[in-house]
Amino acid sequence: MSSDGRATDDSGADPTRTIGIFLFPAVEELDAIGPYEVLAYWTYHYPDDNWRVLTFSADGAPVTCAKGLTVQAHRSEAELPDLDVLIYPGGRGTRPVLTDQAHLDWVARQRERVPLMVSVCTGALVYAAAGLLAGRPATTHWASLDRLRELDPTIDVRPDERFVDDGDLVTSAGISAGIDMTLHLVGRLASPERAEAVRKGLEYEPRPPVFAG
Repeated sequence: MSSDGRATDDSGADPTRTIGIFLFPAVEELDAIGPYEVLAYWTYHYPDDNWRVLTFSADGAPVTCAKGLTVQAHRSEAELPDLDVLIYPGGRGTRPVLTDQAHLDWVARQRERVPLMVSVCTGALVYAAAGLLAGRPATTHWASLDRLRELDPTIDVRPDERFVDDGDLVTSAGISAGIDMTLHLVGRLASPERAEAVRKGLEYEPRPPVFAG
């Protein structure tokens, strides 16, 4: 056992792999909380899969989201363990960082050390501004597809995709699409059967929308 109670392998190393969800001011609530709910359900109910999910902010302080919800991050950037997956949500708060070179450099450094980089909604704009999507297929919120093209004309923008899995980079369309993308991640990181069990456990059953009229 490790000091925090997690199982270790025969060498004494902790086999648990870590997914980190980045929180920042004016992050869109569901962009972050939707994937967190899917991943937390998975890792809580199936601990033998040896995955955990945590949230982090730049300084570990609470973050006020786009619609006013305040969320306490688990960690600061400085306190992060090595990540196996990084999820960058979207929201209004992505706009200021598109010209924040220090932050874009930080994102580029994560690309060098994190095996799987994931974005939800306009998190893809940050990845594009940091140079991560050059020459690759990607998507984002429908209202930001043109902005994605402007940031890097080499991106193969996929406007009709709910999410795009390009190996070590996965991008999703807007807001609720992050839930679909995260279930896909569970299927990829564990198994399709596990993803189906999580979907059923969450009672996530998308149907055609019903419009009042």
